[in-house]
Amino acid sequence: MTDASKFYIDGQWVQPVHPGDEIVVINPATEEEVARVAAASPADVEAAVQAAHRAFESYSQTTREERIGLLMRLREAYKRRIPAIAAAMTTEVGIPRGLAEGGQVLAGAGHLKEAMEALRDYPLHEDWGSTRIVREPVGVCALLAPWNWPMNQVTAKVGPALAAGCTMVLKPSQLSPLSALLFADAADEAGIPPGVFNMVNGAGAALGDAFSTHPLVDMVSITGSTAVGGSVAAAAAPSIKRVSQELGGKSANVVFADVDVRKVVASGTLGCMHNSGQTCNAPTRMLVAQEIYEEAVEVAARTAGAVAVGDPLDRATFMGPVAGRKQYQKVRAYIETGIAEGARLVAGGLERPDGLDKGFFVRPTVFADVTPDMRIFREEIFGPVLCITPFRDEAQAIELANATEFGLSGYVQSADLERARRVAGRMRTGMVHLNGAPTDGRAPFGGYRQSGNGREWGRFGLEDFLEVKAVMGWEPRAR
Repeated sequence: MTDASKFYIDGQWVQPVHPGDEIVVINPATEEEVARVAAASPADVEAAVQAAHRAFESYSQTTREERIGLLMRLREAYKRRIPAIAAAMTTEVGIPRGLAEGGQVLAGAGHLKEAMEALRDYPLHEDWGSTRIVREPVGVCALLAPWNWPMNQVTAKVGPALAAGCTMVLKPSQLSPLSALLFADAADEAGIPPGVFNMVNGAGAALGDAFSTHPLVDMVSITGSTAVGGSVAAAAAPSIKRVSQELGGKSANVVFADVDVRKVVASGTLGCMHNSGQTCNAPTRMLVAQEIYEEAVEVAARTAGAVAVGDPLDRATFMGPVAGRKQYQKVRAYIETGIAEGARLVAGGLERPDGLDKGFFVRPTVFADVTPDMRIFREEIFGPVLCITPFRDEAQAIELANATEFGLSGYVQSADLERARRVAGRMRTGMVHLNGAPTDGRAPFGGYRQSGNGREWGRFGLEDFLEVKAVMGWEPRAR
């Protein structure tokens, strides 16, 4: 059973080295305390890393079949906890109940399945003449997960790490420790060998360096803001450990004039507001052909105004609160910035949503006439704020789409598939969705430039946790 006062280290729940430090979990919908969770110190990180280091020698030598069996058991244990995990995410982060029970928690089960399927067919070794190419686990991994899609990101790291034969220490976000404790309980039930999976809770600011600089940590996998990812990479650089980063985004949604404007713009607006705008690959910049621009602005404003904002426990709620006070203040500051910069506010704004006098709720907000020199065009807001900008032609659409330091995802809407493909080929992003295509759980998830340098999901996620070795003379050379 989970115990919020303990950590999961070396196959058992253990007391902190220095008891007393706690994380206070606040329900962002009510602003009330709902739990207290032990906060780790560098000494707890040391204990967890040492356990992972001891376990690596044996676990790295397990067979493909043994790891697939372990992942199957973990997935089944996880699935048995789906209702509890979904409820925890709603409580700790404010994810609406329908989204928590649907997309969020089910994504976790999906990533564990994809890790199994990737491992099942992956060429862990292949022969090139007399040389054998071997792919081996990278080693002890520190997995630093975010709060916005808690189980999606936990499983997207733990699943492939286990499949690769790595051992690990998971540190979930301090905003989402309750769901992570349930995941650790599932790992315990699945019979993961002691030391292979370890978990400590705590603030990233306090523990990031302890992981990044530890000589026994071979890899850090971090999902978070670009600033946090950069600081982790800088701390890890002297020890030359691998750092895989999935960071921020400011994704463009290019809308050409030959589409069903009402359908496409409404869908893009809801995509921006989904999960309270707290999704790194959300289509937050809508670039619209000049011919349909004013119609698109009107549709976006109307769609945002109709979004159901409220109690995340209510199944009718589309958008709950943002994750906490700090996030609330950040998003409101960006709305103030947009107004001050002269963007046209057509929906939302600084006022609280109607009927909500407590909780970290933000109105779904739409700015029109946003120009590339504005901060709200360039910077990741990570909240329910859509920026709309017109373009003259295809060349300018591409130029505007790439006018950002980020490069995570992109979206193109056009009845001309060849044009959509052509634009996708020019976008400097790790992913592109054409005409409403959904995310593919087998495809690589990750970005260019300041959106990071790693790839998650499926086969590409597995490869992130593998080293490549060449063994020359594996077969005698022909004479």
